[in-house]
Amino acid sequence: MNSSSSCRSRLTFSTKASAAALAVAAILLLSQRSAFGQTQETVWSDQEKPIVETIKTLRKLPDATRADTTKQLALQIRQLSKTPNKLRLAIHLADLSTEGDLGMDTLQEVATTLAAALQEQPVPDEKGQPAEPYVELASLVRYEHVTTSLDAAPLKAAMAKLEVDDQQRQHANFTLTDMQGKAWTLQDLHGKVVLVNFWATWCPPCRKEMPDLEKLYEALKDKGFVILAISDEEADKVTPFIAEQKVSYPVMLDPGRRVNELFQIEGIPKSFIYDRDGKLVTESIDMRTQRQFRVMLAMAGLQ
Repeated sequence: MNSSSSCRSRLTFSTKASAAALAVAAILLLSQRSAFGQTQETVWSDQEKPIVETIKTLRKLPDATRADTTKQLALQIRQLSKTPNKLRLAIHLADLSTEGDLGMDTLQEVATTLAAALQEQPVPDEKGQPAEPYVELASLVRYEHVTTSLDAAPLKAAMAKLEVDDQQRQHANFTLTDMQGKAWTLQDLHGKVVLVNFWATWCPPCRKEMPDLEKLYEALKDKGFVILAISDEEADKVTPFIAEQKVSYPVMLDPGRRVNELFQIEGIPKSFIYDRDGKLVTESIDMRTQRQFRVMLAMAGLQ
């Protein structure tokens, strides 16, 4: 993503934040349009303010504490009165809940809260496509394997779109050159287990998962494991960063975003794992820990 994009969070249901660091601060700046088209700052109720303040701290918490806190936030949001803010808080919490390994119980509570908010406050389609909250919930169901009882046409449409997107990724091919000048073509890597990772230097969750990716690469590269890490930034930003981080797996640039667009990347980090037959077997919609990556790689037959 370029500098005008975010890792995961959104200022509105269809507009990305200006930087990853705004993922939570955006909540405080979240605005809505008045009947006259003027932007108005969101006003939080006394019940909502403590939830907002707690959400601001989530990324600073240890994983175990963050999981419990996220679960409690989901329950608190679910108990709020029906207001537009309830859905805003539910979608922001869902954005943050997929960073790392918070556990199925936590993710299920987050998804249930988002579904409940959408049940109370259905969101109209955006330009003929399901609105972002439905896409978020569909992603949780498809990629995080939670369940939902929400029976809504926009959710079904979002699920169908994700299926089509994955079919396109299954047949995707590209050739990019890494920072050492070696060309890599995805469909030439049959016989290898390939992890395609979209990232950027400015993205905190991307930076957080990189040491785990490096450890996995060093441990498994002799077993036929390849990482293709793709950034849409310029070389003068990426080169010193990967040198400082001591990244040894292939890093390549996509400044025109051709490959990003091929994979329909709108938020990062995202990772896609292909098995030795070139089949897309699993993917992540956010950062993953080493444990989570190992589970994903096992699905591709790599232990």
